[in-house]
Formats: sequence, structure tokens, C-alpha cells
Amino acid sequence: MKLDSQKPKVSAKLRLHPLQWGFETDLSPSKPEYKADTWVQLQELPSPYCQDEALLLCQESEDVWVVWIPEHGEAVLHTSQFHLATDW
Repeated sequence: MKLDSQKPKVSAKLRLHPLQWGFETDLSPSKPEYKADTWVQLQELPSPYCQDEALLLCQESEDVWVVWIPEHGEAVLHTSQFHLATDW
């Protein structure tokens, strides 16, 4: 078997695109967008007998939600007290 080591005779222009570096990069972690009727995982349980999940009912303010917790009832939680459930 013989290998051809000659360069191919193709004339193609190399097109370089300028890099578009953005100086307005936001490295802060983004807040998850919660929606009503979404199940979330609780960080801490309000009672040792309740479930570890809650259903978002309605948003009270930017970081506060009214939730329903099985075996506990309604509660008002700050978004730092729960996170989106990934098992669903």
C-alpha cells in the first residue's frame, strides 16, 4: 500500500470570523423561575410528620410563595427554603 503524501491542489480561502467577546457577562447564579402548580423540594420540614415537598399555590412577593405541604397544610415560604424538585 502506498500513501500519497502530496498536498491536494485545492484552493479554498480560509474565512476567519472575528470573535465577539461580550463585556457584559453576568457570572452571578440565576434565580430559578418558579410557577404556580409546581412541586418543589423543601430544604427544612415545618413538622417532622409532613412531606418533604410542597405545591406552589401563588406568589406573594418576589421571593415569597404561598405553598401547600401534604400532611401540614398551607404555609408561606421564602424561595431560599425550597428548590425545584429534579425527580419529576
